[in-house]
Amino acid sequence: MDYIEGLFLGKLWSDTDFENRRHTALFVLYGIFVESLVLYGYVSGKPLHFVGEFTTTHLVIFGLLFVACPFICMRYYRMPAWGKALVMIEKAIKSFIVVSFTVDLISSKLTIGSGDLQGFVISYLNDTLEKYTEMFASSTGSFATVIGVLVGGLHVLFVILLIVFLALVVPGIVYLLYRILQYCYDWVINKLIIKRFIPIRK
Repeated sequence: MDYIEGLFLGKLWSDTDFENRRHTALFVLYGIFVESLVLYGYVSGKPLHFVGEFTTTHLVIFGLLFVACPFICMRYYRMPAWGKALVMIEKAIKSFIVVSFTVDLISSKLTIGSGDLQGFVISYLNDTLEKYTEMFASSTGSFATVIGVLVGGLHVLFVILLIVFLALVVPGIVYLLYRILQYCYDWVINKLIIKRFIPIRK
């Protein structure tokens, strides 16, 4: 439970040491989870319900929960079990909205349909190998094809690794940006309002 509280409440409102530990595996797993949702919608053409369709309703709900966050969390450790459960549900809803936004953001960048992907990959591979073969033709002569294939292959491999890396990292970066913005807002409200006008939160 401490782990979940640390994950959802964050450093300001949690009394766990979650924020002081490294969570590389969690970061990667989150990226895999989000990209799995993206791939499901991309391949099937049928996104999961409520995921990947970021609407004005999502934005309004997120905005309200974002603004209310410090007032919801300030007395977390003095709440009964059912109150804590409601706070965790609120955090889960907000995280779900961030996931939906991320899926929608990434999906909107995929301009090539799944049915055209194979043709695009083959064309890109042929064009890349041809470009490098022509580049080395004047300097390497008969070895142009071999060197062009090797260098072109490395180029394609680098592009693939870069795409995989970005696919895993971008979702985590989006979530971290949300956490940083939420922390900064909570810190300001806690400093200027809660500590001055509201009794101790814990």
